[in-house]
Amino acid sequence: MSRTYVLLCLLASAVAAAPNVPPPAQQEPILITGATIHTVPGTAIENGKMLFRDGRIESIGGADATIETPARVINASGLHLYPSLINANTVLGLAELEAVRATLDVAEPGPINPNVRAERALNPDSELLPVARANGILVALSVPLRSADGLIVGTSAAIQLDGWTSENMTIKAPIGLHVSWPALRIPDEVPDERREELVKQRDERLELLETSFEQASAYRRARAADPSIAKDVRWEAMIPVLEGRMPLFAHADDLLQLRHALDFARRFDLKLVIVGGADAWRIASELASRGVAVIVASINRSPARRWEDYSTPFDNPAKLVAAGVKTAIAGTGTVFDAPHTRNLPYEAAKAVAHGLDHDQALASVTLTPAQILGIDDRLGTLEVGKDATFIVTTGDPLDTFTDVKSAFVQGRELDLRSRHTTLYEKYGERLRQLGFEKN
Repeated sequence: MSRTYVLLCLLASAVAAAPNVPPPAQQEPILITGATIHTVPGTAIENGKMLFRDGRIESIGGADATIETPARVINASGLHLYPSLINANTVLGLAELEAVRATLDVAEPGPINPNVRAERALNPDSELLPVARANGILVALSVPLRSADGLIVGTSAAIQLDGWTSENMTIKAPIGLHVSWPALRIPDEVPDERREELVKQRDERLELLETSFEQASAYRRARAADPSIAKDVRWEAMIPVLEGRMPLFAHADDLLQLRHALDFARRFDLKLVIVGGADAWRIASELASRGVAVIVASINRSPARRWEDYSTPFDNPAKLVAAGVKTAIAGTGTVFDAPHTRNLPYEAAKAVAHGLDHDQALASVTLTPAQILGIDDRLGTLEVGKDATFIVTTGDPLDTFTDVKSAFVQGRELDLRSRHTTLYEKYGERLRQLGFEKN
């Protein structure tokens, strides 16, 4: 098979896929009327009005509010307006097909890569972006993953799931430095001959992590004293973390990892965010007192220990919020999870079924992740002056029966077709041709 033929097949496949054409910048003021507006937080505005211009929200009010009537008015009676859902732990834009290595640009080889920047590798033509935004996720944190021996894996980027280029997609970058925390617990069932090797590997990784931060700190002091010292791009990338201008995202689940990360952050005076946090509920009060936020990386999982109650992961967000921990709910951040990013609202819904207040659950996928990522000045709520990035739905986005009718990113209305809708229409047509009605 010639290379030309293969290329033509790939091009034909791309043409057959969903258009995924980014719309131009908002051209005219738009007024949405009649909808129930969920500003988050706050009481919903029944029969509300929202005007947005040049990609920003200009005014919000009730039915009696006097708001300029522009050229374009959208009647959304019976529908609901919500701020965009935000998934704060994904590889969107970095991964496509798990089984095709050439479509994965998620990790760099080697253990120490603080200079890796997720926004440099974003693929704006990913077919996973329209699938996610069709269910209300218009904003995500794109996070580099660890390689086989990865430790400090790089910095993440807050992205909007629409744009011609990676620059168009990037809302803010870098967001934080991500560390895949070494596993500290050696399972009891590990044979003695293997245990010694694992302990050695664990200690080496802990020492490497410690040494890297010590070297970065020494480099920072040296550069401050003598700017003529040659730059090291790795340690340069860590300076904002050491100075407290950028958080350290510690990917850790086990209690021992969490305690070690807390102690590490205290010794180096770092602003810490926990990602994963399966055992975070066990030390919720300490996390709250230290002001450490937690991004719960999926609650739809099995308990960490065989003797734990089945609902332990489902109860985690409610326990954290009750203790005063700033808590967001997100995906697992794995390549496998990338096509399933659209299921984010149902993770939050499961937390509601296990004790989390509904409004807090909604905030855990809107306002709270925006606050943790430092983009709440633009996103997370529907407020005057913020980006007009929102969804129009038939009901509560945490409800599986709710449909997203339309979506706007910075005032631009998106095409909600995706590969899923394309295939649905294709095989629906087959049924019609066979004489059956499509449901």
